[in-house]
Amino acid sequence: MTVTDDPAIVARVRQPLTGAMIGAAMVVLADQSTKWWALNALDDGRTIDLVWTLRFALAFNEGMAFSRGTGLGRVIALVALVVVGALIRSLRTATDMRARVATTLIIGGALGNVIDRVFRGSSWLDGAVVDFIDLQWWPVFNIADMGIVCGAILLALSVISPVRTVEYPRA
Repeated sequence: MTVTDDPAIVARVRQPLTGAMIGAAMVVLADQSTKWWALNALDDGRTIDLVWTLRFALAFNEGMAFSRGTGLGRVIALVALVVVGALIRSLRTATDMRARVATTLIIGGALGNVIDRVFRGSSWLDGAVVDFIDLQWWPVFNIADMGIVCGAILLALSVISPVRTVEYPRA
């Protein structure tokens, strides 16, 4: 038996995508349902104060993070789709669970914002991203943004301090 025929190694190298895709779909569902709520509850300029500086206030972002790149929505969406494709491909060989969860969060967040660009505009990829979580000292954001940022932080941590696996000698 060669090393590549060993079922344990093949299973470790070729990871299933089902769990990750369900996780990404859950992020998209949470993002889109909260955006739907925000569009209905905050559409008349209403704000909802929660605690300290946290409030819900509707905003639309035609650019990317921190409203940079306004007017480049189509390019941002296309780049996001290419990145999502690359991340999905990377999940096939990712063995570190933290990296898989991080990648899943990033995929879900990116797709949540791309959906806004596709369906919330007057033409193809012309829509603005719906933001509504307002700390008043940070740019307004949404659940998809949280997925992207938390995923990026977790991915960086998984790269900085990788999980060490114990290698057993073969008999």
